[in-house]
Amino acid sequence: MQEICVVGAGFSGAVIAYRLAQQGYRVSVFDRRPHVAGNCHTERDTETGVMVHAYGPHIFHTDNERVWQFINQFTTFEPYVNRVKAVTGGRVFSLPINLLTINQFFGKVFNPQQAAEFIAALGDVSITEPKTFEEQALRFVGRELYEAFFKAYTIKQWGVHPSELPASILKRLPVRFNYDDNYFAHRFQGMPRDGYTAIAVRLLDHPNISVHLGQTFERADAAHFMQVFSSGPIDEWYNYVEGRMGYRTLDFEPIRAEGDFQGCAVMNYCDDSVPFTRMTEHKYFSPWEQHINSICYREYSRECGPGDIPYYPIRLVAEKAQLARYVSMARSEQNVTFVGRLGTYRYLDMDVTIHEALETADRFLAAQRTGILMPAFVNDPLA
Repeated sequence: MQEICVVGAGFSGAVIAYRLAQQGYRVSVFDRRPHVAGNCHTERDTETGVMVHAYGPHIFHTDNERVWQFINQFTTFEPYVNRVKAVTGGRVFSLPINLLTINQFFGKVFNPQQAAEFIAALGDVSITEPKTFEEQALRFVGRELYEAFFKAYTIKQWGVHPSELPASILKRLPVRFNYDDNYFAHRFQGMPRDGYTAIAVRLLDHPNISVHLGQTFERADAAHFMQVFSSGPIDEWYNYVEGRMGYRTLDFEPIRAEGDFQGCAVMNYCDDSVPFTRMTEHKYFSPWEQHINSICYREYSRECGPGDIPYYPIRLVAEKAQLARYVSMARSEQNVTFVGRLGTYRYLDMDVTIHEALETADRFLAAQRTGILMPAFVNDPLA
């Protein structure tokens, strides 16, 4: 057996460690935090007994059957539909924007065809090829809906004006001309009965895997392993020689209450007069459980500084140019492969993270059979 190192015990690291351990490799997993599962970590709140998503809510959703079958080996998924509400202008609406949202917002009783024609007429047809978030919104939903639901919320979430963000971000929020308020449209959706940390624990529960929590892995230590898979920030790996990459981080303000507090799992706050982006009531993420009291998190987004936990990359033009320099350095490295959201500086959902981790393990095993070296990236971070 030859030893592999995995940096990070989130889903990227845990899946790779599991797959390689199954094939007879000894794997050492390092994570600086005192728990596994990374930002998907869940734990019981000691006062309410509610299962809390410690770093913000994670809802599992995918169309990838391989991922769905794989992850179901390690947990029982309960049915769960994410139904998001939004507060704007002193009123509550459903997201994504759907037929009910449109009718409520404009005081209409449109049918689907009428609503589609109405929204099309609101769009700015002079914008033929939207390049920014703002242009995308103005082109397809018009100024009123853009300013009510997207403008201030986006500034709070990303810390920049929507005119500075790429149009691709808004494509994650479609407009529907029916009453479907399921936030996601994927075939497989659910919540793990025992939480996400239990999944990572089971993935890492293998005699060939040793887990080292509360330990920071140093780049110099890579020489002791035949292969390293790093899911930590790529700029940190190189000691920020090209500067710190741009990330957003989150702060959470817990609120405990008797009974229910807001009546739903997720409530977005779209007005700039409210400093937080959303409030999450965590017992609604486990509707099969019964809890007398409740715990909510107010969620604040801000720029990630030294010592903060990076949540998602910004990926503006400046960051992409900086990333290209780190990628060039990584491709000259031997026996180190960067994975996951932080290692590849890409916004990845859980299912994509797991899919890419499975792909990475497959690629490594194939490389071992053929004698080909593993690349620094299995999935191109510059794409």
